[in-house]
Order: sequence, then C-alpha cells, then structure tokens
Amino acid sequence: MTSAPQLPGRGIRSPLLNIVLHEPEIPNNTGNIGRTAIVLGASLHLIRPLGFDTDEKACRRAGLDYWPRLGVREHDSWRAFTASERPGSAWFFSALGTRSVFEAGFSRGDWLVFGKETAGLPAEILDAAPPDRVLRFPMMPGERGLNLATAVCAAGYEAVRQMWARGDIRIECGCIREANE
Repeated sequence: MTSAPQLPGRGIRSPLLNIVLHEPEIPNNTGNIGRTAIVLGASLHLIRPLGFDTDEKACRRAGLDYWPRLGVREHDSWRAFTASERPGSAWFFSALGTRSVFEAGFSRGDWLVFGKETAGLPAEILDAAPPDRVLRFPMMPGERGLNLATAVCAAGYEAVRQMWARGDIRIECGCIREANE
C-alpha cells in the first residue's frame, strides 16, 4: 500500500468519499478517476491485479503530475482491502443493480465500489452486498454501460450534490468547503 501525506488547503477534511476500483484494466480510465478523486477530495483505492503500472516512472510518463497528491492506496486483493480498510457504508455499482444511483442516500465517507471495465464487479462481491446497496445508472434500453471513468465521476458528483443539498458541505465560488468553515 502507498499513500501520500495530506496537503493543507484542500477545502475539506479528507476523505469526502472513498473510491474503490476492483482490478481496473485501462490506465487512462484510472488516471481520469484519480483526477476526479483529487477534485472531489476523495481517496482512491486500487485492488490488484491492475492492468498497468503505477510506479513513479509510469505515472511521470503518463503525465499524471497530480498522482503524488492523490494518496492512492493499492491492495493485493478484495480480502486484503476489506481487512485493512473495513469499508462501512459501501455502494456497489453494477449493470445488475436494481436501484438507480438517484435512489441512494450518499453520505460523507461512503465507499463507492466499481469493477473492472470488461467484467464489472465479480459475483462473489455482488452476492455478499446488500441488494439495496447495488446501484446502476439509468440508461436507454439495450445500450452498453457507461465508461468506468464517466460512471465514477457521475456517482461522485451525485454524492456531492446530495451532501450539499443537506448542508453537509458548502459549495462556494466553485470550491467544496466544510459546512462550518
């Protein structure tokens, strides 16, 4: 596992959300998701195996200048992840979900769990999840699912919208702030 120090001046006490990618395969998607995590004040957890390298040289070559500020954590397996992080309030995203993302009640510190691009979350993870915690994005009938980076961004901003609507956070001059700051 790796993590970077918390930087001052981010506007919120971190993490606002926790984004989990189970066995991501496409480096560009993970890079975009990392950028989304940075701007949302979210943590990013990657569960191996990964379809790419995340060493310093690979990140530099990919132009991920923000990666060191992200504080990404890598885990060897789903079991290792759950043992070390103990994710409490987790939401699982899958085309097999029966509830819309808009029916969820997101809160600060929630864990948003996404599967790999080609297969989604494995059955053993979905079968262990409470059915009301498995969400999907509404789509036109017969269409393929959203790109992983797009789905993470949409879910993250829906969670922020809900937190803002309840007064849990403030949005001021385009910046996410603590409600009592």
